[in-house]
Amino acid sequence: MNGFLYGVALQWRLDIRSKSLLVTCYMLPLIFFLLMSGIFTSVMPEMGSTLIQSMIVMSVSMGAFIGLPPSLIETYGSDIKKVYKANGVPSCLGLVTMFLSAFVHLMSTCVVIVLLAPILFEATLPIQLPFFFLALAIYILVSLSIGSVLGLAIKNQAKLTMIAQLVFLPSIMLSGIMFPIEFLPDFLETIGLIFPASWGYRLMLDHGFCFENLWYLIFLFCAAVIVCGIVLKKQKAK
Repeated sequence: MNGFLYGVALQWRLDIRSKSLLVTCYMLPLIFFLLMSGIFTSVMPEMGSTLIQSMIVMSVSMGAFIGLPPSLIETYGSDIKKVYKANGVPSCLGLVTMFLSAFVHLMSTCVVIVLLAPILFEATLPIQLPFFFLALAIYILVSLSIGSVLGLAIKNQAKLTMIAQLVFLPSIMLSGIMFPIEFLPDFLETIGLIFPASWGYRLMLDHGFCFENLWYLIFLFCAAVIVCGIVLKKQKAK
């Protein structure tokens, strides 16, 4: 257990020094938050009630789909996995440590948004903060699990970048965080429901924490865990 905790702490420190994760988990999300929040609340003043949830969906999607997968490729697409095998280290250790480290980084960014949004943009804090943070934790876990699938299943960096963008952009544009989802055509609204962002956004809204908004996220997480397990098992057999 001590070795595992040391591994998580070490991975967290390594991630702090990683330019890729620094940009995707901190810099870009916070810059987007600072620049776009003023625009959103000026154009649509009523968005102040959902600004925090909207900016969090963007930040988590950026870190999970664009930040985490390249780090997994660097580990499982290189000789590092051979080092794991040679030393009797479980092949899942790298995934678990990077997953938990990314969780801490994204949660830290989201806390900054929650603290600054009411001060800088007069955003409304969630009414039920415990349920809000529980919903946030669930949404981060689900998003990172999908990012883990991308990082493990796709071996080519160029292909990964393209597919990650194909997951990230619809998550942002079709989730309802940029504009009310009712403005979308029915078929685009249906496509948006495929991605976790729509469900995570609803789950974090006031009085949105219910099984109706939770079941699909649980399904995605379980499916992602199974896929990751299968991919890791195949890699171990090679």
